[in-house]
Amino acid sequence: MSPQPDVTNAEQESVWDYPRPAIAQPCPSRILIEHHGTIVADTRASVRTLETSHPPSYYIPVSDINPATMRRTDGTSFCEWKGRAIYWDIVVGDIILSRVAWSYPEPSNAFSMLRDHLAFYAGPFDRCSVDGETVIPQPGAFYGGWITSKVAGPFKGVAGSMAW
Repeated sequence: MSPQPDVTNAEQESVWDYPRPAIAQPCPSRILIEHHGTIVADTRASVRTLETSHPPSYYIPVSDINPATMRRTDGTSFCEWKGRAIYWDIVVGDIILSRVAWSYPEPSNAFSMLRDHLAFYAGPFDRCSVDGETVIPQPGAFYGGWITSKVAGPFKGVAGSMAW
């Protein structure tokens, strides 16, 4: 079954207009991640990835992530476009959020701007925001997109979207 794109307004992008294969582009929006009173990341120099049917994922420069919160963890995965990903725990005091961030230490040429950047699943954190708007995590346990009022779906990850 083919999904029917949601109607957009003048201030929205449709994820159905995003390309496949995915692309990466610089993003000047303020990206903020907070957990238990700690600023985990704060940047205006992120890179967002766009892929058909997915809300954007935001990759934050390591230099804009609180280094005291970052801890490399085990495991890898492979993206057909970006390459091999590694995973990160985020530690805030005695709270450990396991495998909530990922990065591409040696991304493919098309995604070279992701080097030295981390992306984060929004769900485990107290607040992730884009330009002050709290995001909604992309549905599905695997996906890391961030939904704001500026993107229209439907979004990959909802029930029945496996074949999209």
